[in-house]
Amino acid sequence: MDKETYAAARPFAGNKKPSMLRRCLGHDYTARRMYLLTFTVEGRRPLLGVLQGTPDDAHVIPTTLGEAVARCWQEFPLRHPQIQSLGFCLMPDHIHGILYVSEQMDKPLGKVVIGFKTGCNKAFRELLPKVLVRDKRQSRAAAMQQQTQLLAAVPRATGYLWAKGYNDRILQFEGQMERWLRYLQDNPRRLAVKRANPDLFRVQRNVECNGLTFSTIGNRFLLDRPLRLQVQCSRRMDDGDIAREVEEKLLAARRGAVLVSPSISPGERAVMRAAFEEGHPIIVLQENGFTDMAKPGGKRFDACAAGRLLLLAPWQHHNKRTTVTRTQCLSLNAMAARLCE
Repeated sequence: MDKETYAAARPFAGNKKPSMLRRCLGHDYTARRMYLLTFTVEGRRPLLGVLQGTPDDAHVIPTTLGEAVARCWQEFPLRHPQIQSLGFCLMPDHIHGILYVSEQMDKPLGKVVIGFKTGCNKAFRELLPKVLVRDKRQSRAAAMQQQTQLLAAVPRATGYLWAKGYNDRILQFEGQMERWLRYLQDNPRRLAVKRANPDLFRVQRNVECNGLTFSTIGNRFLLDRPLRLQVQCSRRMDDGDIAREVEEKLLAARRGAVLVSPSISPGERAVMRAAFEEGHPIIVLQENGFTDMAKPGGKRFDACAAGRLLLLAPWQHHNKRTTVTRTQCLSLNAMAARLCE
C-alpha cells in the first residue's frame, strides 16, 4: 500500500483537536433523558480514594474528600427534584454517575453540573488539609505517609478539584443501562487489573511493523509471533462459505496462528469472534484511534489482561459517529495483509 492510499483513508485531518468533553451537538440537555457522567480530578491526582485488594476483591476506600464528593452527588435529587441518581462510582482520581432527568428542566444539564462541581470545589478547599485515608489493615504511620503523598501532589494555589469540563453519554439503546451499571460495579477490579498489567493497557504511539506505524493497546509481542494469518472475507459470502471460513481459520489458530483483521465484513466478524471465544490471540485493526486514557471494554478488557489481544489504530482518534468507508476498509485490509507478510 503506497503512502497516498494510506493518507487518503485517514478519517480525521487538520488541526482540530478531538475532545472527549465535547457535548452532543443538537441534543436538548433540558429534556427527559438518562446520562452517564464522568468527572476527573485535575491532573488525575488520586485525591478521592485509595484502591485496596487484589482484582478478585478490589475496592476503593474513600478519603475524607471522597466522602464529601459522594455527599455532593447524593444532594442532586434534593437540589433538583427533576433529577434522580441511578448509580455512582468513586475512584481514586475520577467519578462516574448515572443521572435520570425525569422531566423537562428549566435549565440545561450543564448548568446543574456547574452547581455540583462548585460544591465539590468548596469541600476541596475546606477539607484538603484534613485528607486522611486509613484502612483497618493499615497502621497509622502508613496512613499518614499516604496522606503526605497525596497532599504533596496538590498545587495549593488552585482551588479547583475537577479538571475542566466533563464527559457525558446519553442512553440510546436497549440494554445500555445494564452495561453502564456493570461498568460502574466492575471499575475497581478493572483498575486493579490495569495496575497489575500496566504495559498491556498503556496506549503506545508510533509502533512500527513491516513499514507501517500504529498506536496500540494490548500485547505488542503478538506482532513478533512467527505465524500471523490475515482474515479477509467478501461481503458476498453466504452462510455456508462463512461457516467453512470459520472452521479453516479456527484450525489454524489452534495450531498457533495469530489471526489479523479489521473485522468489518460479516464473515470477518464471525471468524474473529469464534477465535476470541475459543481464547486464541488476535490482532484487530480499527478505524478510530485512541485517546491517551483509552482502554478496551467488556470481554476485550480481560482478553487484553491475558495477553490475547492487540488493538492497532493507524489513524488518530475522533469523536464522530462514522461508518467505515470503502476506501478505509480496503486500506485496513491492505494493512492486515502487510502485517502478515
